[in-house]
Amino acid sequence: MTVTQPEIRYVLSRYLERHPDEVDDMALLFHALNEGHAVASRKEFRIGHVTAGAAVVDPAGRVLMIRHKTLDKWLLPGGHLEAEDTSLLTASLRELEEEAGIPWQQVVSPPAHDVTPADIDIHKIPANPAKDEPEHYHFDFRYAHWVENADVRLQLDEVTAFEWRPLADLPAKLAAKLAPVAPSGS
Repeated sequence: MTVTQPEIRYVLSRYLERHPDEVDDMALLFHALNEGHAVASRKEFRIGHVTAGAAVVDPAGRVLMIRHKTLDKWLLPGGHLEAEDTSLLTASLRELEEEAGIPWQQVVSPPAHDVTPADIDIHKIPANPAKDEPEHYHFDFRYAHWVENADVRLQLDEVTAFEWRPLADLPAKLAAKLAPVAPSGS
């Protein structure tokens, strides 16, 4: 079952109930949804499309970062939605396993009934002529996940390295959202 536009709207509304001060930050996503753009499709480039990310925190309060091959940047694990994804949360877990080799069985996530991501980040993706993709935006629904221990095994097609980094290395907005749930001392 594919992630649907109504699910995206519902999850966005739940997120904004928790973070009402971010309504203005979601203007591009609201515009795409209101214009009927197929934002669950990775081929939607008029404005952009939804992606799912994983903010993975270990017992020391560190966050897993990966070095993305194409963008040559340190990022949270994550990526495009796939047809088999049943929810944004499960897409986040699938991407975590694909990129870092951490299966969902090693992850503690929010309760299944809580579909609210820890963060929604909107960022510009540069044009990729090799894939015939214009510049566009990713509406990244980032879910918090916790691991007791994790054997990271990178998918070297997309990722070149990983590091466990302190929360302070994250953008301040995301670090503040993860800090209440990270172990003390991070």
